[in-house]
Amino acid sequence: QVQLVESGGGLVQAGGSLRLSCAASGGTFSSYAMGWFRQAPGKERQFVATISWSNSVTAYADSVKGRFTISRDNAKNTVYLQMNSLMPEDTAVYYCAADYRGRYLPRAPAQYDYWGQGTQVTVSS
Repeated sequence: QVQLVESGGGLVQAGGSLRLSCAASGGTFSSYAMGWFRQAPGKERQFVATISWSNSVTAYADSVKGRFTISRDNAKNTVYLQMNSLMPEDTAVYYCAADYRGRYLPRAPAQYDYWGQGTQVTVSS
């Protein structure tokens, strides 16, 4: 059973930065596509970014492109989300997810098999 544990959330002022981490255990991390999603109160879970298992190819939601960067360290079984130029509308619970089939840049929540518990990110104006 794969377990994902996020960390790094918190309260930050608009324009600030945060780095989220997601540590994986119990599986073959290097073969998984990994993704970040977010969910604000009363809204559906939204795709943020994804990274392939090989060559670390990435894809982003338009709303975060140029501000967020997803990366992975397969030696540490960890995926990261560097968030810069944060805005109040980035406020949400952020979740990391793993696709053990290793699909190419999956964007839909249904394509992911394992989820973390989430970490809160709050951006004040």
